Amino acid sequence: MNAASVGETGEPLDLIIRGSVLSQGVIAQAAVGVRNGRIALVSPDSDVSAEASRERRLEPGEVLIPGIIDSHVHINEPGRTEWEGFDYATRAAVAGGVTTVIDMPLNSNPPTLTVDALELKRSVAAPKAYCELGFWGGVDATNLGRLRPVWDAGVFGFKCFLSPSGVDEYGSLSYVQLKDAMEEIASFGGRLIIHSEDPTELGAHAGHVGASYRSFAESRPASCEATAAERIMELVRRTGCRTHI
Repeated sequence: MNAASVGETGEPLDLIIRGSVLSQGVIAQAAVGVRNGRIALVSPDSDVSAEASRERRLEPGEVLIPGIIDSHVHINEPGRTEWEGFDYATRAAVAGGVTTVIDMPLNSNPPTLTVDALELKRSVAAPKAYCELGFWGGVDATNLGRLRPVWDAGVFGFKCFLSPSGVDEYGSLSYVQLKDAMEEIASFGGRLIIHSEDPTELGAHAGHVGASYRSFAESRPASCEATAAERIMELVRRTGCRTHI
């Protein structure tokens, strides 16, 4: 949109930001116009003569960039809000340039395994969020066979664990159950994301975890991930499920 077309609408801009702008992978001198909370134009600075209620000239060294999307965020509300809830999590996101976060199905309690849990989370988030929000659903043994309604309710996909999740209310899947989940999710074109550590390998290396980082690293060797990834890839070939490891 150019300056002339802005004038033709008869609606003044609320804000113009001028200076170094990152757009389409290139930093250039530009003007970004905002109207009613939405970007109305991005044009070379010299082409924009429209007036606005407010104008901001970026300082040297400042660059205006598109908002970042963080697709893996654990906001622990409801149930563990004292860890971090939607208020502080989304304030922190915006302060760091993240304008959209996709919330994981745990460690909130209840976890996002059902439509009711999803709607509860949305109702809690709505009056507190400072950025755009999306939600992952979860899959464990408790909701196998009942994933389609959660997908239809608007989750971006389903998260599962092959090893313990770290919270009692969110279980892990065996490889047999994983195959069932993948067939179900593939049937409606959904998406699965997997915490991929083989439980047998983990058990074999559990040992004693001491105060050193090395002892922890040795308890979760790369073979745990490699074994799980190999088995997952075979299941992807068999089921056609869209899968992210």
